[in-house]
Amino acid sequence: MFFKSKKAEPVKEDSRIQDLKIITQMNQDLATTLDLNETLQNALEVIIKRINAQAANIFLIEEKKQVFQCIASKHQAYLDEYEIPLTQGVMGKAVLQKKCIRVGDVRKDVREIAEFYFDLDNKTNFTTYSVLCAPLIAANECIGVIHCLNKKTSNKLFEESDRKLLETLSAPAALAIRNARMAKELVDKNRMQKEIEIVGEIQKTLLSQNKKDPFPISGINIPAKVVSGDFYNFSDLGDGRFGFGVADVSGKGIKSSLLMSKASSLYRCLSKTMFSAAELLNLLNTEICETAARGMFVTMLIGIYDSNKKELLLANAGHEPPLIYSRDGKFSNYSEAGPPLGIMSKIKYKETTIPFKESSMYIFTDGITEIKDPNGEMLGAEGFQNYIKKYQSTPNNERLKAIVEDIVKSGKIQKDDLTVVVIDGK
Repeated sequence: MFFKSKKAEPVKEDSRIQDLKIITQMNQDLATTLDLNETLQNALEVIIKRINAQAANIFLIEEKKQVFQCIASKHQAYLDEYEIPLTQGVMGKAVLQKKCIRVGDVRKDVREIAEFYFDLDNKTNFTTYSVLCAPLIAANECIGVIHCLNKKTSNKLFEESDRKLLETLSAPAALAIRNARMAKELVDKNRMQKEIEIVGEIQKTLLSQNKKDPFPISGINIPAKVVSGDFYNFSDLGDGRFGFGVADVSGKGIKSSLLMSKASSLYRCLSKTMFSAAELLNLLNTEICETAARGMFVTMLIGIYDSNKKELLLANAGHEPPLIYSRDGKFSNYSEAGPPLGIMSKIKYKETTIPFKESSMYIFTDGITEIKDPNGEMLGAEGFQNYIKKYQSTPNNERLKAIVEDIVKSGKIQKDDLTVVVIDGK
């Protein structure tokens, strides 16, 4: 008895040490790669070898569809062609109970389990005798299962010790898979962020650059995020005439920025040869109605300043009424407007000519007037007028920057794109 007990203890100790070494090695191996596919294949190799299984698979949960999707498999084919509902088979039970489950003999188990595996075997040309299934739990969230089939013994049946072992091995596998997924998401996010930054840089090239020499028009655009849904453009048309346009695309994000880029490009191209503000809006509206996503629209004000005739030609498609600040210190509005671009395809816009001498017209998007202080109070048109008065004597290529910087420094919180264009009439 004495010698038998001494002989048996090292066997148990060796088994524990072996498992500990495997888990340690598994953690190290899985930690050396952040590639999800490589991580999963490494995990399955270790698990199959230690449990002595005929085949093994890893299914991850697809949350939106509420199904299992096989993303790694060893020695069982065609599983990637099927999606399995979360409620089916021993996999569904393992997730529901959050514990490793053993089906000793599929043919002697409950009917629904047996039918599930008979059906799956027919689809994959495989014969299932015994099953081990451990949930993959990381940060208290079940992300999938490890599914082992048939022990490589004469009876092909797993035992309770195999279940406990898989339960132990599944923990580092789950953590490695979670880390790999998070790493992939981070890489994708960084890639998307860089692409968004490129879009933002492209957008900046679509905006007109302010001129250092005396020039009657200048503009500024401060995006709330990397990309903007606002744009402005101005150009020298010759013979003392200067064209300009300011627009605000509905919504935020990439979809809005793409529509902005399209509208801006169309305006830049057409405004060089079309000198009717109304006809230009009509053409832009037709194009945007044909291609804009449902529910999206563009507010836009365009015009031509004739410095010889001292007048402005204006047409407005649903944009904020511009503020006109005269030499005597009074403000007035140009309020005539049609609907935004992209809402009605057959609308005909109107244009108006107004006298413009010794005055300044400020065209802006609602990001300026709707900017709020920490108490939630909006700046409003009157508040914006105070900043205009404060900096009116500053040259226009510096004035708008000074106004916007002062607004932001005063504690106002920017949540939308800030865009202003000023036209100075001499």
